[in-house]
Amino acid sequence: MRKYFGTDGIRRIANTELTPELVYKVAKAGAYVLAKHSDHAPTILIGRDTRLSGTLIESAMTAGFLSYGANVKLLGVMPTPAVAYLTKKLKADASVVISASHNTFEFNGVKYFSNKGMKISDEIEEEIEEVMDSGKIDELNAVHNKIGTSEDATSLVEEYIFLFRKIFEDNIEGNIREDFIVGLDVANGATYKVAEEVFKKLGIKYKIINNNPNGININENCGSTHLEGLKKFVTDNKLSLGIAYDGDGDRCLAIDEKGNEIDGDMLLAIFSKYLKEKGKLNNDTIVATIMSNLGLKKFAEKNGLTLKQTKVGDRYVLEEMLKNGYNLGGEQSGHIIMIDHNPTGDRNTHFFNVNTNFIRKKYSSIRTL
Repeated sequence: MRKYFGTDGIRRIANTELTPELVYKVAKAGAYVLAKHSDHAPTILIGRDTRLSGTLIESAMTAGFLSYGANVKLLGVMPTPAVAYLTKKLKADASVVISASHNTFEFNGVKYFSNKGMKISDEIEEEIEEVMDSGKIDELNAVHNKIGTSEDATSLVEEYIFLFRKIFEDNIEGNIREDFIVGLDVANGATYKVAEEVFKKLGIKYKIINNNPNGININENCGSTHLEGLKKFVTDNKLSLGIAYDGDGDRCLAIDEKGNEIDGDMLLAIFSKYLKEKGKLNNDTIVATIMSNLGLKKFAEKNGLTLKQTKVGDRYVLEEMLKNGYNLGGEQSGHIIMIDHNPTGDRNTHFFNVNTNFIRKKYSSIRTL
């Protein structure tokens, strides 16, 4: 039984439960466990969302890494999928996302990613906890010229934006009508800047709400857990589609032009049918969790697909995908993993991989999910 880590990293009330002292220990122990087989000073990326406590936790995390001898690249406000992607692309030894996802601002959290850009396993989390509580933490001190250094790396967001241009520019071009406009609800969170940049670069018209974070309004009556505002925004402005992100940007839900919700199960159905028709759905299989509704199972059976279900948590979906070579998985809550593009739930890659006319046409056939 893990003492600190839960289903999605460590998540607690900032500065009272998730104290700087605890974060410092988590950083030291994590750097040691994740880089103990390396023959060089580890490099670790840190990204965060827009919470008031973000810089506090970031400072404590950085101090822990530097005191161990790790070097840190500070990504600033960055969506979780961007951190995961950059970790792998830059061949960093590990990364950390400081976020409490969809929770209110007083919470914050710490999520570790391995050098593959994937959330670390339960076993590694348990090993980190053992180091934290063993007393060994006091021995993990770099001395003299072995102390680590940190640097500003916020400009690396351009690498993530380029990912979308490289993969989806040709697919988007020519497939979007002039009157197609997307409504974006960025939850005053980690996607508040990058979502706009991605849509601009791809030439997709959009209107955006909840993009003025002040440290305490993240997820406040907005985003993927509060869809009422986006539904009204889409219908009032006669938009073609609405997309609502959560605080750290690793999941989203959608709204159709009539204000109807499109949840993660429906997204999986849309994408699986599209990929199968293109011959790109590995083993004709969708990976979901036991929380997926019966409609997704019936949809899979009707369309000659296999539905594999795991326990709750996108990390378990990913583990099943990696184990058996599947390339599409997700959760009803809006985590969608297309492993051909990024090894974590990504709020943009799955939408851009399916042209908009297809979304409209296929969605109408699965409204009963």
